[in-house]
Amino acid sequence: MAHRPPPITTHRQRQGIHRMSSTASQKIGFIGLGIMGAPMAGHLLDAGHTLFVHTHGAVPEPFTSRATVCDSAAEVTKQADVIFIMVPDTPDVEKVLFGENGVASTLTRGKTVVDCSSIDPIATKGFAQRIVDLGCGYVDAPVSGGEVGAKAASLTIMCGGDEGVFGRVRPLLEKMGKNVTLVGGAGDGQVCKVANQIIVALNIAAVGEALVFASKAGADPAKVRQALMGGFASSRILEVHGERMIKRTFAPGFRISLHQKDLNLAMQSARALGVALPQTAGAAQLMNACAALGHGQEDHSALVRALEAMAQHPVAGEG
Repeated sequence: MAHRPPPITTHRQRQGIHRMSSTASQKIGFIGLGIMGAPMAGHLLDAGHTLFVHTHGAVPEPFTSRATVCDSAAEVTKQADVIFIMVPDTPDVEKVLFGENGVASTLTRGKTVVDCSSIDPIATKGFAQRIVDLGCGYVDAPVSGGEVGAKAASLTIMCGGDEGVFGRVRPLLEKMGKNVTLVGGAGDGQVCKVANQIIVALNIAAVGEALVFASKAGADPAKVRQALMGGFASSRILEVHGERMIKRTFAPGFRISLHQKDLNLAMQSARALGVALPQTAGAAQLMNACAALGHGQEDHSALVRALEAMAQHPVAGEG
């Protein structure tokens, strides 16, 4: 029988093979199973990946039964090839990465760290360089969309890092979000997230002011919102957070305290860049006022409470 040469693999076929290999089951670490982290990690679990997890406090289901629970970030890193981090603030990320029993202590060449936390862009550049110096990849990938977006896998994910490394982790990020964008180099994802938080905060403040004004003037705020949704003032913030303000549903999707942190990052970065952010400064003070009034753990739509306190008039009665 004549020997048959191996079949020729076309470019299109090679692309298909690459896509299949990039989405095949992988060993993935996830550190931080909070309001956002748990549903994000859950999507990776549902996609068939093997997960190694670590978090402060109790580990929620389905991870206790379907994932390997680890005692430290170091243990997660030892077993996983890609390590996701989703924790509240810059010092938390630094501790997870470089603290005792941190990621860097067991990181070996070729692994990849993906930080989905929202933290200081300048610090991120330093963290990324330290990880790259260990022969590993690093992508900063902060997310927007809140608890609702995390549960629906519809997050916007803003990434910074090497294009090749991003390409390798993008299929995993697409299990958690719909709009996954490489913005630029290390730290640029965090810059984009700070810009996002500026826009969101100013929109919440604008919606809050409008509804307080309408309510105190004697109009029905619910009907005012309904009318505005059909005009140029319509926005996702008016739709979702405006309804929260009217229905008084301030259970956290994204807490005031976390948005405080993000606006502090904006003001610190603006100072370093020599940029004036007067409207952001005002929104930051409203967040501070809410926290001072005892609402720091409520949803950031509760920003309206500071405006209501100054007006001595609530948008609507408590449910």
